[in-house]
Amino acid sequence: QVQLVESGGGLVQAGDSLRLSCAASAHTVSTYAMGWFRQAPGKEREFVAAITWSAGSTAYADSAKGRFTISRDNTKNTLYLQMGSLKPEDTAVYYCAHTTRWGFRIPTGTSGYDYWGQGTQVTVSS
Repeated sequence: QVQLVESGGGLVQAGDSLRLSCAASAHTVSTYAMGWFRQAPGKEREFVAAITWSAGSTAYADSAKGRFTISRDNTKNTLYLQMGSLKPEDTAVYYCAHTTRWGFRIPTGTSGYDYWGQGTQVTVSS
């Protein structure tokens, strides 16, 4: 069982930056990948970014490319999402996700992950 705890959300203005963190409770030696998803009111949960734990390979949604950077600290079992040039449409609850299932591609769908955090709210005002 892996427990994930997100932090770092808040209320910011358009154009600001914010860094989200996700602390994993279990030793991540068996982790294949971790990712960030977001869900706005009335919308489905959508992929933002993901990273493979050992190699550090990354994948981004088109909406995140050039503005967001995903990273991890293996020594702290912590995942990060550095968000820049934030827009009102980035407003959502952001979720951290984890999988131990190894594959040839970084999973970008919700079904590719087994464990989820409780989410952290990010609100971007115009």
